Amino acid sequence: MASVPQRSGSGQAVCGNGGDLSVAGVWRNRCGVLAGAAEARGSRSPEPSGSRLGHPGDRRHAAEMTLQELVNQAARLYSDRKAVWFDECNDKPPTFYTYATVVKLATELTAFLQKHCDQQGKCEIGLYCYPGINLPSWIIGILQVPAAYSPIDPDAPPMLSTYFMRKSNLQYVLVENDKINKFQMSHVGWFYHSSSTIKHLGVTLFQVSSSNTDLNSQVDDVKSKYEPFKATSNSQPGYTICPDQTKVEASEGRYMDVGQKYSLAYILHTSGTTGIPKIVRVPHKCIVPNIQHLKSIFEITQDDMLFLASPLTFDPSVVELFIALTSGASILVVPNTIKMMPVELSAALFHHHHVTVLQFTEVKMINCKVMVFIHYWKKITWQHQHFSEALGGEAFPVLNLLKSWKHKENKTSIFNLYGITEVSSWATCYKIPEEVFSPDFRTDFPIPLGSPLLGTKVEVRDTNGSAILEGEGQIFIGGEERICFLDDEISVPLGTMRETGDFVKVQNAKLFFLGRKDNQIKRHGKRFNIECLQQAAEDLCQVEACAVTWYQHEKLVLFVVPKDDLKKKETLKELQKHLPAHAVPDELVLIKALPLTTHGKVDISELNKIYQNHLNSRRRDSKLSGAEELWERLQYLWKSVLGLLGDSTGISKDAVFLYSGGDSLKALKFYDEIEMLVGKAVPGLLEVILSRSIEEVYRHICKILFPDEDQLMIYDNIVKRKLSGNSGEEFHGKYIKLKSERDLEVASGLTSFIALSRGNHLFSVNFTKSFMQPSNTVQVGVELLQQPSFLHLLTPSVTKSHAQGCEMENRTLTVTNKANKTDSCSVQQVHAECSHVTMAELALCMRWKSNTRKCVDASPLVIIPSKEEASALVYVGSHSHAMQAIDLDLGEIKWEKNLGGRIESSACVSKCGNFIIVGCYDGLVYVLQSNDGEIHWTFVTEDTVKSSAVVDPSSGLVYVGSHDQHVYALDIYKRACIWKLHCEGGAVFSSPCLSSFPYHLYVATLGGLLLAVNPVMGNKIWKSFLGKPLFSSPHCNEKYVCIGCVDGNVYCYTHSGEKVWQFSTNGPVFSSPCISSLTKQEVFFGSHDCFIYCCNMEGNLLWKFEATSSVYGTPFVFQSDDLKNRILLAAVSTDGKVWILNAKSGTAEGTDKLPGEVFSSPVVWGTKLVVGCRNDYVYCLDLYITGDKEQLRC
Repeated sequence: MASVPQRSGSGQAVCGNGGDLSVAGVWRNRCGVLAGAAEARGSRSPEPSGSRLGHPGDRRHAAEMTLQELVNQAARLYSDRKAVWFDECNDKPPTFYTYATVVKLATELTAFLQKHCDQQGKCEIGLYCYPGINLPSWIIGILQVPAAYSPIDPDAPPMLSTYFMRKSNLQYVLVENDKINKFQMSHVGWFYHSSSTIKHLGVTLFQVSSSNTDLNSQVDDVKSKYEPFKATSNSQPGYTICPDQTKVEASEGRYMDVGQKYSLAYILHTSGTTGIPKIVRVPHKCIVPNIQHLKSIFEITQDDMLFLASPLTFDPSVVELFIALTSGASILVVPNTIKMMPVELSAALFHHHHVTVLQFTEVKMINCKVMVFIHYWKKITWQHQHFSEALGGEAFPVLNLLKSWKHKENKTSIFNLYGITEVSSWATCYKIPEEVFSPDFRTDFPIPLGSPLLGTKVEVRDTNGSAILEGEGQIFIGGEERICFLDDEISVPLGTMRETGDFVKVQNAKLFFLGRKDNQIKRHGKRFNIECLQQAAEDLCQVEACAVTWYQHEKLVLFVVPKDDLKKKETLKELQKHLPAHAVPDELVLIKALPLTTHGKVDISELNKIYQNHLNSRRRDSKLSGAEELWERLQYLWKSVLGLLGDSTGISKDAVFLYSGGDSLKALKFYDEIEMLVGKAVPGLLEVILSRSIEEVYRHICKILFPDEDQLMIYDNIVKRKLSGNSGEEFHGKYIKLKSERDLEVASGLTSFIALSRGNHLFSVNFTKSFMQPSNTVQVGVELLQQPSFLHLLTPSVTKSHAQGCEMENRTLTVTNKANKTDSCSVQQVHAECSHVTMAELALCMRWKSNTRKCVDASPLVIIPSKEEASALVYVGSHSHAMQAIDLDLGEIKWEKNLGGRIESSACVSKCGNFIIVGCYDGLVYVLQSNDGEIHWTFVTEDTVKSSAVVDPSSGLVYVGSHDQHVYALDIYKRACIWKLHCEGGAVFSSPCLSSFPYHLYVATLGGLLLAVNPVMGNKIWKSFLGKPLFSSPHCNEKYVCIGCVDGNVYCYTHSGEKVWQFSTNGPVFSSPCISSLTKQEVFFGSHDCFIYCCNMEGNLLWKFEATSSVYGTPFVFQSDDLKNRILLAAVSTDGKVWILNAKSGTAEGTDKLPGEVFSSPVVWGTKLVVGCRNDYVYCLDLYITGDKEQLRC
């Protein structure tokens, strides 16, 4: 290898007789390890002055250049040197391009793009590709336009890519030729491409379709109402450290503008591991100083070879690529699949190409690769080769782990780097002293973050936002020109400081990492950071690697990749010695490798799936043969949790858990183990464990498992024998029934209720004829409009048996209004007193509003129980992760449950009425107890769930779609997935629709497919490809199924799949068709052309009403007997307007305006209209007739 000069007094050179390595630790939002330069020194003469680029003397000039200018400068000096190698790691020999070839191809691409792209002074171009030989030319060709490049991962979920492209306002995307079909299928109708293609460069230019230029707000079903990353001026004094030891001050009134010509280098999105992904626009001025300084620190020369390890969508790839190409060095590229194959990758890196600089996330290094890499690492070291290694993206490894990586003869220099994507890319650097690797050095040596890199300012602030010099606080990063633009930011003050979400301890002017804000949890009244558990586990000699999850905000689970023969019990005991009780994990799960995201970070969602499968497996393996076995296993669990397995004495029937050595944490574990054992939820069990004897715990479980009293007597006798044998005492005591027992009724005791959801979807159970008779009605106070008859509201998808016996002409049902019971008047009185205002307009006033703390895009579910004493409830979710149950009459929150992510899915109710089912952004389908919101079961899908579930009224099965492109049939009582069906491309955003006659399940995808599926077997019956995404949910009657499409049409099919008609509007249709038996022959829907439409079932327009903005939600049909039995339509437009229209004529009967945008759909019960709003509230509006309001209310 070529030599590198030693610089006396610089402190940067790594010297030694052996093979010296420089490795950098990378701490990206978390912490990790990056690699610098390493070589055998002392045997080579210094290079001529100026032959190395990026020398500190060149910084001032170089920092003012763009990335492409730096690459062209290197290409002029090293035109014949190899710039890029591509090795497929198969029988084909690797290919390479020289710097001259890379620049030549880049220049051709630049000319092509300048000809076909309308720059208008500012241009961003997407790059949809896998890494390959042409990658550097593609990127430099885009930069030279000049334009910013925006990498798009072909393997990313299409909705994430679509969101990124729309949010970034990309008008052009370069697509690798062999990825064109995949691109078009993932983004149907959004882009078109010209026949002009540079074939020898392997890319085709796509341009956004002109008909879709207005779709930013609609495709924001990933919706852009995200929390913006906080930007703060650096006006506050405090802990400020800079490389030149001078304080950076922002000049007052000076800004960096995203619209400045040619200022942007690239656009990325954050990984989302610390929250919702953010768009990050990075100027050249922000990233160039970073690259120049790192080149200097690690002494990169033209003789180095770097490895492109990071995904293009992860900003360390920018560092890898441009540290190489601005230094005259080479970059090695291999296919993504090879990166996951340790032996093949190691052979490519070390045998075939002699890579000298690596950058990996720490977990990727550990994950089945570490032993292979260490083998080669040590071998290279002994051969005195120049080598650098980098790890990043996760927490910096503990010292014990680092020591295990280094051979005693290895003189590697290790650096810890820290940074965040929002201030791309690195911020600080610290060189770990060599002495810490000696065998007798203390293992608890803390690793600081280090000093800021060129142009970077670091500040630590307490919870009040005040800068501190000592103590604990959050890191803020910025600099005069170290500025990126996040999401919709247009201009940012120079010197802006970004909140990182990382907490540190400042001690003696050094920063020590404590953990992420996101990783702080409150468990059993104690707040702590789960990283302390991870670090404690990593310090154990039996642990190769580990990760921690806070599963469903309920269980602390430690996942361990074991070394040698790890025993769970001993490991947990060892952790208990080093951790407080609240930080000890509930469970330890052994896995072969840590699952990773495409950015090489630990994939928490995948860990949750592993744990869910682990739970399912345990449930299958723990089936009980009877009550006798239950008693035996209950005693075993009691002893196991209390650590008494070695105690041979029996357990007294009167033994109380808390008095036997238990505490609240152990009680929770005992509770979880019992539910796992019996395979179902046991309501009220925890209270019994905490306050009653083991005998009563046993009887409580038996009451749930064996509810028949005669059977229970038999089981009592079994336990009497067992207990008397153990303690010599007779079985005494009576089972005490807890109130919570009735919380979970079994399916055989169905609750009577009616459930209403968007688009007039109705689901009713056990409504008898007598319940609907006028003799059973109660007086109504403020409800001036009659409730629609149940017969009219019933949809064709509900079985006819529910309607039989209910069809009574001119009879309606009214419900109790508890708030106005004392001063209510009869319906008949209201009829008489209001008869003179039959042509009057309707008015709306707010009855109540409920604060959910973030946008409410979900539509409400309204459940009306048959029991007079029970309240009607509204169930609705929010972007705040909160699911609320609200009293329909009073607006009181009955319960609130925080789920694991945003909720845009609308809820549905189970057949028994005891559960609410709702999808979530965390990929889970939650089954919540309807009375208290507690989690009964969660089902894990592989992506976000925005689809609203539907319940089969006959079987009780729940059908729901996911962005993982599957639709699922779930048995929530058995906690099982009955079947799942892949929908042939395209996420399932909308709600499935169930038809009883014929028995079909209709599913629509964002890939443009409408599918008819057999609800029993899950096989496809027929399909129709509409060509554009389907956000609308299908809706059917006894003859037809209708659906809206973003191509502006509503399509109508027969149940056998034949298209009957299509109706065209002048804008995309996201609204779902509303088909109500109140109107029988009409279908209602909204469009983004600002109209609400009514067509007949032949596809002919009956009327249309012009709203004041786009109509996203689904209309709702209801009836008012007080207005001469007129049938009304409730609809909302996105500007917050609520419209009450005459369903027959389309004329406006009343209107109101909410103080925010509305994407939710309204639901009406009686005179109450419920709808969500983007101002964070869900609203209930009362409908009344204009006139003497007080008189009308009696």
